[in-house]
Amino acid sequence: MSIVLENSIDSETAGRTDVERRYQELSERWPDYKVEIIDGRIVVREVPTTDHADIIFGLLIQLMPYVTKRGWKIWQDVALFFGPQVDRYRPDLLVVPPDPPKWGDDHVHGEATYLVVEVVSKSSVHDDHEVKPRTCARGGVPLYLVVDAFAGKARLLSHPGKDGYAQELDVKLGEPLPLPEPWELTIDTGRLA
Repeated sequence: MSIVLENSIDSETAGRTDVERRYQELSERWPDYKVEIIDGRIVVREVPTTDHADIIFGLLIQLMPYVTKRGWKIWQDVALFFGPQVDRYRPDLLVVPPDPPKWGDDHVHGEATYLVVEVVSKSSVHDDHEVKPRTCARGGVPLYLVVDAFAGKARLLSHPGKDGYAQELDVKLGEPLPLPEPWELTIDTGRLA
């Protein structure tokens, strides 16, 4: 028996479906690694270093009281969902409302986040600074923070749109980094260096 499709499947859609299938397989096979779809390619990243973990810890200490007071949540290793045929990122930190819309058990809708944080590793510089912000802006992520200890700076992107983020604030690590509304918080980036 054969199946006849009403509409043909173009090669891009078929290829994307194959990438999604392989992404699911690799995520299940390597649960201790960070598996992402970035710009249409599957990327498997190593376990973060202690320096990477220290930066995240420095952020958690500062964010936790504020987030807890508002009933928000901080998640790690949860993927951002931008649509079924779009990339899958697993940011280092996500700040979300108490019950954000999800896609499955391990994906949260990008526009439902309050803050997405990436801490740059040697293998993620281009993706964290260039590729991911474009998709996050199109996906409605309101605030995208990149902490780059290699460059000695923190970069906050805000006001997302289809062409990217309209505003960017770069500070040297050690300088204060104010978060815009709904936040009333300034990050002490000296605690991230």
